[in-house]
Amino acid sequence: MIKVGMVSLGCPKNLVDSEVMLGTLRESGYALTSDPAEADVIVVNTCTFIGPARRESVQTILEMAEHKKTGRCRRLVVAGCMVQASHDELVASIPEIDALVGLNDIERIAAACSLEAGARFEASRGAARYLYAHDSPRVLATPGHTAYIKISEGCDHTCSFCAIPSFRGLQRSRPIDSIVEEAARLARQGVVEINLIAQDTTDYGKDLGDGTTAARLLRALDAVDGLRWIRVLYAYPNRITPDFVEALASGRRAARYLDLPLQHADGALLKAMRRGGDASSHLRLVRLLREGVPGIALRTTFIVGFPGETEEQFATLCRFARDAEFDHAGVFTYSEEKGTPAAALPDDVPEAVKEERRSRLMAIQGVLAARRNRGLIGRTLDVLVDGVHEESDLLLVGRTESQAPEIDGRVILTDAPAPLGAGDFVRVRIDEAHGFDLVGAAIGTACAPVLP
Repeated sequence: MIKVGMVSLGCPKNLVDSEVMLGTLRESGYALTSDPAEADVIVVNTCTFIGPARRESVQTILEMAEHKKTGRCRRLVVAGCMVQASHDELVASIPEIDALVGLNDIERIAAACSLEAGARFEASRGAARYLYAHDSPRVLATPGHTAYIKISEGCDHTCSFCAIPSFRGLQRSRPIDSIVEEAARLARQGVVEINLIAQDTTDYGKDLGDGTTAARLLRALDAVDGLRWIRVLYAYPNRITPDFVEALASGRRAARYLDLPLQHADGALLKAMRRGGDASSHLRLVRLLREGVPGIALRTTFIVGFPGETEEQFATLCRFARDAEFDHAGVFTYSEEKGTPAAALPDDVPEAVKEERRSRLMAIQGVLAARRNRGLIGRTLDVLVDGVHEESDLLLVGRTESQAPEIDGRVILTDAPAPLGAGDFVRVRIDEAHGFDLVGAAIGTACAPVLP
């Protein structure tokens, strides 16, 4: 059998595309391997979101190309966002590439990996329109107890700094029935945590024109047996409705968690970003969510160094971060993206200033997160076990409801009972707080499942 190895770069939305490609390859009779040195064909699923992501993609392509010289690799396939955005540039600059797979070619990946003599593959050109469905083949690249479900593709927003709509296309939402069917199949396979993703999960369904909303989706997913946590990521602030908040609060399986990328808090800068709002409106939204969903954990992301950002505007952002006290926050430095409206603005914040502001804001968030974590000492929380600690077989690691996979902190478990393993829920007494991570002792058996 021909062995295919895949390297998936970028966000969880890109990871789902990789999982569909892996499923398609397996159904087509290919063997899958995680070791590029053992692969006959290597696929690199690229990211082109910002400059550093593009550089990582190019570096990875070149690294994988070396296996054509030193390993058994006979074909190098490059897929994903970078192909969609820069097809001709890749052809001209990296001759080691044997096939390019655009976003409309996800389920044509098997043909692109063919080693038959004379086989050719031509990538589809034109605007992205592909949207996977519940019956698309898929092999999870995440641990077996947690998975991402992409509820829509593309984006209708016009944020001045973002190029995603130019290569991912306009929003295309999946029907609720398709998402529920996929969630039910994943639950039957042992998945207990679903993470809903899209470019904007709260705008979900608007393009369908039939009353489909994120709130209706949450209520439908709440009936899927076997699921324990349904987590919502990438929620656009001005799309959050009272109905959505109520669905989040009343759902038995809805995690008390929301990822809410705000990007900044200065009104003038947000206007330049084509986002809207300011520190006052953001604080009102934060209060609304915390009052409407008691105990909710909130994550956000900020951009520092956007063109024209003054020290005073950055100070506004810092004050807002202190006032809002997010449970989790990520901070990114502005990266100019060719073809976006912001690219026409003078990038007048020096890179050193951008990095210094990022460090200052992350230090503020570190203090806030540490204080919040110290407040959990002595409490008993439900924890989903992710597996064995990478540094010791005697410790397990897991996450609370307020910790999303990979991006937030985690819980290090001590005194865990022997049968406990990945995908189990356990009651944990929090004993210590270290930066973004918690340490606790397992004090009870696995938690009871959500009752129908």
